[in-house]
This record gives sequence, C-alpha cells and structure tokens, in this order.
Amino acid sequence: MILEEIMKTEVIILAESDTIKTAIQTVNEKKIRHIPIVNTDGHVVGLITDRDLRDAAPSIFRAEEHQEDLERPLSSIMQKQIITGHPLDFVEEVSALFYEHHISCLPVIKEKKLVGIITETDLLHTLVELTGANQPGSQVEIRVPHRTGLLSEIATLIKRRNSNINSILVYPDKTDQAYKVLVIRVQTMNPTAVVQELRDAGHEVLWPKLPGASL
Repeated sequence: MILEEIMKTEVIILAESDTIKTAIQTVNEKKIRHIPIVNTDGHVVGLITDRDLRDAAPSIFRAEEHQEDLERPLSSIMQKQIITGHPLDFVEEVSALFYEHHISCLPVIKEKKLVGIITETDLLHTLVELTGANQPGSQVEIRVPHRTGLLSEIATLIKRRNSNINSILVYPDKTDQAYKVLVIRVQTMNPTAVVQELRDAGHEVLWPKLPGASL
C-alpha cells in the first residue's frame, strides 16, 4: 500500500506571516492537530502542531497581560526541519519513519508542492484495516520453520474447513531465527476446527490453545 491511497488531500495550511492566534483558532475550529506552513510558491517551509501552539501561547491566567505573544508570526515557532514523504512511498516504510523519528505527521510532497498529509491516526487506521481486526473473525498464531511452500500448505488446510483468510502477518520468532510466526485472521468466530486441522497436520499452533493442548 502506498501513501497516495490513504493520505488526506484536503490539507489546511497557513503562511509564515500568519499569527499564533490565527493558528490556535484554526486548530480549534477545524479540529486538527497539525498545520503545514507553505510559502507563496506552495513549498512546505515549516510545520506547526497543537503542542507547539500550547507551548508558545501565554498561560490562561496571564493571557490578557501577554496578548502580544499571540500576535507573533508562525515563523518564530514553527518546526523547520521536516521529514516529508512522496505519494508513492510505501505505508510500511513511512510507519518506520514515524517510529524512528518520533513524529506525529508527515507532509506529502510531489514536484515540490504539498499534495497531502499523513498522521499517526491515519497509520493506525490503516493498520487495523490491513490486519483485518475491524472484521468479524478469529486470530490464529502458528510457529513455522522457514520452508518454501509452507504458507500455501497452511492456506489449503484452512480452506478445508471452509474458512476464508482475512489477513496474514509474518513475524520473526525471537527465540529462534530458523522459525517465524504466522498471524492469520480467519473469517470464523469459532476457530476450533481450523486449529485442530493445523495440529493434525503437525503444525505448532501458539494461539488459541485448545483444551488439552500441550503448552
């Protein structure tokens, strides 16, 4: 999946010369947390978050005494070192950027112009969709060795029980690099028959544990 498929294209923007007061009003009215700052050419030159605004605004107890703080231009507080993405970037790689750099949003740039924005909420929603967690079903976890054709074999076993697969995730086994863990969302609320089919075929099912199954 690429950013172009999930990014918001209607982006609220402000200019460097706009005031902190304007930004606060915009954040409150539009119920957003991030505002890209663009110049007259449409190039992104900064970024403002709701946290930046809270830090820059005067205390509510002394707001009347420091009204001049609210009239400062956004250029005085905006983040200037910004990580950006491209519409064709993969969602998985962008998620790694969010994690590594502790960012909460990513402006999306094409031909030097702002064309969209991605937030951590967008990524979380996409993760839910990719894992199938928003669909009725059950999760089955299987520990398997690295072997060609194994995924096809397991899918065939699940098919025998007339159960569709909503999603498949693959994780490394932290205890043994020769193994991996398949996390499969199957379209059934009772995976007992699927689990038994897998066990009968000799596969190590980590979850769910059936009564009487060895740990």
